[in-house]
Amino acid sequence: MHKVTVSVPATSANIGPGFDCLGLALTLYHRVTMAATEESGLQITAVGEDQHLIPKDQSNLVFQAARLIFERLGYPLPGLRIDQDNEIPIGSGLGSSSSAVLAGMFAANALAGSPLTTVQVLQMATDLEGHPDNVAPAVYGGLVLGVQGQDGLVTERIEIPPLKVVVVLPDFYLPTEAARAALPSRIPFADAIHNASRLALLIRALESADYDRLQLAMQDRLHQPYRVPLIPGMEAAFSAAYDAGAKGVALSGAGPSLIALAPAKHAEIGAAAAAAFEREGLDSRRWELEVEPFGLRCRE
Repeated sequence: MHKVTVSVPATSANIGPGFDCLGLALTLYHRVTMAATEESGLQITAVGEDQHLIPKDQSNLVFQAARLIFERLGYPLPGLRIDQDNEIPIGSGLGSSSSAVLAGMFAANALAGSPLTTVQVLQMATDLEGHPDNVAPAVYGGLVLGVQGQDGLVTERIEIPPLKVVVVLPDFYLPTEAARAALPSRIPFADAIHNASRLALLIRALESADYDRLQLAMQDRLHQPYRVPLIPGMEAAFSAAYDAGAKGVALSGAGPSLIALAPAKHAEIGAAAAAAFEREGLDSRRWELEVEPFGLRCRE
């Protein structure tokens, strides 16, 4: 039985001002083993984080992404067994859907003999997701800037020193659609300048481990002012994290996770943000993670 295992890291997109273009890979993983079987049909198993939320039928996102690859290649859809071992909470702002899409696409490409390049598969994933800020760092690891140009996706992996982050996920459901719907259709010119300047400063600060500039560099006017109020306790959690020693705090992706960057006091930062959510009646989960340097790995 021909099978392949793909490991995809979690990602935190935007990091404040890098809306839809900047992301970090993190040390949580979605591991998928896909096998072509002699019997027709689909078998899916799932263990790990939020396993009860992972569909076991053709609505499964890993399967849907794999089918797109097979269709593009004109490759007959084989019988498939898909085993998922997931560490990335679903609907958290940590790239869970991107990890499933990438795992399905890269596994299917490998089963078909790898006719598509990494860049081609990444472009398909970007087209499906709508933007590269999660999929690009998940593929390449580290800090990655993704720019969708007329001739396709351009990515730039930005080398940064080792970095530890705190992620706090309140027990609050924020659909991505609702987070997108909260955004305005137009923004003031001053807000565009605000974000452009801070994105440049953020990249430079992360490259040089200049923690003292992160609070300024991670300010945002494009999405966070519209999304933070949707999440009970988030504004207070930002303040609590800073008071506990965080150097930069942002929504992770569209939320509802919070990500905090700091050189020390990680446990204290996580506890302070969690306490802010608890005052709003919300339990939370939290992690101390490192930036994942390698990105997606595929093993046959």
